[in-house]
Amino acid sequence: MDLPDAIDLCLSLPGAEETTPFGPEVLVYKVGGKIFALTDPGEFPPRMNLKCDPARAAALREEHESITPGYHMNKRHWNTVRIDRSLSGLLIDDLIRHSYDLVVASLPKKQRP
Repeated sequence: MDLPDAIDLCLSLPGAEETTPFGPEVLVYKVGGKIFALTDPGEFPPRMNLKCDPARAAALREEHESITPGYHMNKRHWNTVRIDRSLSGLLIDDLIRHSYDLVVASLPKKQRP
């Protein structure tokens, strides 16, 4: 999976939208007004910040060199994932969906897609 594929996946999720609240260089993906993914498409190698269950986040960081604590985010709840083909597409897909699902679960029922 490359960055355009990851972005396409983010946008394909129900109720997801792309915004640029931090300026045009940072793409922010939200559901129900809450962030579930961020990326700067101008960075190399490409990276994406994704929300993650704290215990899983720690385990992923130990297991994968390409997953680090969330850059400029709460390090307990966010991971930065390098999207440079060092991780399987299935894992990146799973991490994006996990992030989205965590945010959707935190929304009031009326706001859930």
